[in-house]
Amino acid sequence: MRNLNQDNITQAVLARFADTPDPRLREILISLVQHLHAFAREVKLTEDEWFQGIQYLTATGRKCDDKRQEFILLSDVLGLSMLTIAMNNDKPAGCTEATVFGPFYFDGAPEYEHGDDVANGAEGEPCDVFATVRGLGGEPVANAVVDVWQADAGGHYDVQHAGLDHAENRGTLRTRPDGSLHFRSVVAVAYPIPVDGPVGDLLRATKRHPWRPAHLHFKIEAPGYERLITHVFREGDEYLDSDAVFAVRQSLVAPWTKQDNGRWRLDFDFVLNPLKQG
Repeated sequence: MRNLNQDNITQAVLARFADTPDPRLREILISLVQHLHAFAREVKLTEDEWFQGIQYLTATGRKCDDKRQEFILLSDVLGLSMLTIAMNNDKPAGCTEATVFGPFYFDGAPEYEHGDDVANGAEGEPCDVFATVRGLGGEPVANAVVDVWQADAGGHYDVQHAGLDHAENRGTLRTRPDGSLHFRSVVAVAYPIPVDGPVGDLLRATKRHPWRPAHLHFKIEAPGYERLITHVFREGDEYLDSDAVFAVRQSLVAPWTKQDNGRWRLDFDFVLNPLKQG
């Protein structure tokens, strides 16, 4: 242990985790060390480069607060969020696909009745959203808790507006006995993810654009069913094939149509996966 070098240090570090009581934690740490060490060897990582990496992660942490999670954003643009979701949400055919949570969700959104305006003053063209929540067998899911949130016409979520003292484009509803719900909001538009932090530095350094296609977030929870976290994307958006966070699924793309009264309308049916017994 006093003569460790680049050839034997990995095994020495792995040995230190041998007595970790939690077998899953031990498995993860051992694999993490193996891959980190292999990465450093593969790219011949210099001390200056590793220090820059530490500085970058430190800056990412400093950009996080109760309204913004820069590490989620970093995970998103690296595709890690979507990879994890894909691995852990292998649902039967017919179920609504899951996609990224995003960095701007928070608990405790205002509760609304059907037909209410969750925009609550947010800038944008008015839109009616009609949806149903059903199980895989076609059964209506009553009293499901549905959280919705989205950006305004300027591409900003309410938590990005300094000094705003109320929620906008964000709310919670419960489905009717037939599994249906209806709320008013604003039509979804494309917007860039925040680029004023370390994630923006990464995108500029790699000549990547920061744009996300227009979408509306949903989180749906009901007893007896798996929780669903997903988006509905607006058909025809120019960024559907180059989403900055790799979250688009064709099954989640739907038309927003403009009605004769000047309001937009979205209709979408969600299908939940039953929880596995036991």
